[in-house]
Amino acid sequence: MLLSMTGYGEARYQSDKLNLSIELQSLNNRHLKLIVRAPEPYNLLEPEFEKIVRAVIRRGTVQLHLHCKRAHSVQDFQINAVAVESYVTQLREMADRLHLPALYSDAVVAQTLVLPGVAAEPGVALFSADEEWPVLEKVLREALGKLQTMRHEEGKAMAQEFLVYRRQIAGALELIRAKAPQVVVSYRERLQDRVGAMLAELDLKIDRSDLIKEVAIFAERSDIAEEITRLSSHLDQFLEIMNEPESPGRKLEFLTQEMFRETNTIGSKANDVEISRQVVEIKGTLEKIRELVQNVE
Repeated sequence: MLLSMTGYGEARYQSDKLNLSIELQSLNNRHLKLIVRAPEPYNLLEPEFEKIVRAVIRRGTVQLHLHCKRAHSVQDFQINAVAVESYVTQLREMADRLHLPALYSDAVVAQTLVLPGVAAEPGVALFSADEEWPVLEKVLREALGKLQTMRHEEGKAMAQEFLVYRRQIAGALELIRAKAPQVVVSYRERLQDRVGAMLAELDLKIDRSDLIKEVAIFAERSDIAEEITRLSSHLDQFLEIMNEPESPGRKLEFLTQEMFRETNTIGSKANDVEISRQVVEIKGTLEKIRELVQNVE
């Protein structure tokens, strides 16, 4: 079963006090990377988010966007008196040391209201991880389920493309298999004709065993039977891996590299125009597979 590494999922929750949504978007990556974008204090729950995501997704960059709105109450808008007192004391002491006028000192003191820790973000004071985590977990799992559904559907589409490409390669390979035995025969005939013409022109003779030896050397160098067998085996293995229960992106990447290796060897050893043409076709199809397999988990 193939899973795409790209997808999108979203889930929402709404009540009288809380309105939140989680969006998940996954992109290609060789490893799993989770990026959490959430307002305070929900960003502190990133380790919990990651545990849930890792239990489902193995590869890819997953972007998690958490949007939250809550109904405000009087308790949301409170000033931290301890922080204000500390800031004011320090600022006044600094103003005295620098001999700043009292009016300037008072103006600086007024700016303490915007300093960190003086006024908390609305809703932070009411946040309770124990109370809100069950809701967050439910929304996250729902969004994750929708993400997986999309990744699964895209995986099905990719599987159909892989099957088409596999058939194209298998067809080209059969043409190479049928043509391969004729390569040596054609070479022997061409060699005999050329040598015969040269000998007739120069009125010379050549030992037939030398001609046979030359043909045998060529046959050994251009023998692609082993490469054809291995490439055919790789095609069968590709189909088997596609049907594994877990998405086998890494295996397919490795197998595609091996098919490229065998195809290049066939192209370098087979001294034949038609075989070379089929090798070009196979390599073009393998390049399409390599691009597509980058998106398989």
